[in-house]
Amino acid sequence: MPTLTSWHGPFIELTFAIAILSWLNEACKADTTSESNRVTIPYVPFDGKATVWHDGFARYDFVMDDQTLAITPYEARQNEGFGAGDPATGQHRCVIVVPKAPTDGIPWSWRGCYWDHQPQTEVELLRRGFHIAYISASATLRPGNQWEAWYAFLAEKHGFSKKPAFVGMSRGGEFAYMWAVSHPDAVACIYADNPGANDDVLAKVGLLASRDVPLLHVCGSIDPLLGKFSTAIENIYRQFGGRISVMIKDGYGHHPHSLRDPTPLADFIEQSVRQTKTEAAKYAGSKFTKSSFYSIENLYHEFPKEGTYITSRGPQFTNCYNRYAFQLEGVEGTVTVIEPKTAAVAKPWVYRPDFVGQDAAVDLALLAEGFHIVTGPVPYNADGPRLKDWDTVYQHLVRHGFSAKPAMEGNGGAAVAAYAWAIANPDKVSCIFGENPLLSGAHDKPLDSLESLAKARIPVLHVCGSNDPLLEGNARVLEKRYKELGGEIRVAIEAGAGHYPMSPSDPTSVVDFVTRSSASK
Repeated sequence: MPTLTSWHGPFIELTFAIAILSWLNEACKADTTSESNRVTIPYVPFDGKATVWHDGFARYDFVMDDQTLAITPYEARQNEGFGAGDPATGQHRCVIVVPKAPTDGIPWSWRGCYWDHQPQTEVELLRRGFHIAYISASATLRPGNQWEAWYAFLAEKHGFSKKPAFVGMSRGGEFAYMWAVSHPDAVACIYADNPGANDDVLAKVGLLASRDVPLLHVCGSIDPLLGKFSTAIENIYRQFGGRISVMIKDGYGHHPHSLRDPTPLADFIEQSVRQTKTEAAKYAGSKFTKSSFYSIENLYHEFPKEGTYITSRGPQFTNCYNRYAFQLEGVEGTVTVIEPKTAAVAKPWVYRPDFVGQDAAVDLALLAEGFHIVTGPVPYNADGPRLKDWDTVYQHLVRHGFSAKPAMEGNGGAAVAAYAWAIANPDKVSCIFGENPLLSGAHDKPLDSLESLAKARIPVLHVCGSNDPLLEGNARVLEKRYKELGGEIRVAIEAGAGHYPMSPSDPTSVVDFVTRSSASK
């Protein structure tokens, strides 16, 4: 096999490079199923003369007729170098760069806008066996039928994966989202760099979340598009339970795009493409909604190669858990279960009536310890949870291997419902934990009904802010009465805190309390 040298200038040894790359293309045609190529699905190499892209990768150019959508080989002009000039009127320029060893499934990344601008991520993907694709796009060449034809050309004629990974910078990010929300089942992931967007994208981005399409945004902290589009997409996506990660470069504006070290970006794309579907939880039944749950904590670290600090958050940088929402026959309301990566011995769980936010430090820590977090059903047409419905959910989960004694949790006014079920089922509870509890409700008054809990020796822990207006009239009153009944209770005070934030600054002691109580029961 001839030795292919890298070409770092557009005019050096062009004839030799084209000859070598033509040889490589013929070699791929001769054996596309060999172990060295690692190709396991039909793959059709490309016609036409090859030029050289960064680091010696074979590049094939095409033009598409905007009317007929016919795609034909094109000989790039020498003065274009690694770039691609504007297309002639009525045409789109198209480019494919081929890896030296295409990997299984023929994964590929798709860039719309700004070909060859900050290409380091795509070069790294090529090294990992990805193909790289581009179709010319600009303010006047927006996604349309031509993008449909380009996708069909690659996925149907050349055997590429049906789910490309998108790389979009600025307007290219907007275009990537425009195509993706119209084809939510045909997207592996999106890496968007200081992305633009529009009202239609913001209205439809939830479609990608429902298909579990991972997103990664890289933005400058003073880029004017950060708050206008990137943060808006992030907030919407998280509310839909979608996976979105963000890297914010401190002090940077709209430029420069990308990262000097593209490893985190290529890792995100490769992991997203390679992710395998796991079997759905049996307790969720056949009809459920699956989404993701993860911390939104900001991590601030120095990136010496980037010359700045970067704020990172999202599932690319923290544990990400499956969240199932489902209904049970005869139960009014939805059951939500967040499952740990690996369930702890005896499958311990937390039973609570209130929504679990992504800042729930205790629940996140318990998930890391192998606990399931279960939100019981609350009907639309009632003042609160119904005990018989919660009984049905309890029995259903225990039949599926969950511990017979969950830990009860409730924050603020939700603590009333947690206490109500515990008081009615003291033999089915391992402990009770509450954050700044409001212990009065329309129907339940736990302060007057603590005897069954004390008799069953159920330990109680409340974490309260020292400035919470509910502290003295609720947590302190319950503490006094429970001790008088011989119950075990502790009120931990967060100095200087009010009613919010609910979660303790350090969840360690709470996690120790819950895990110890669950194990002893």
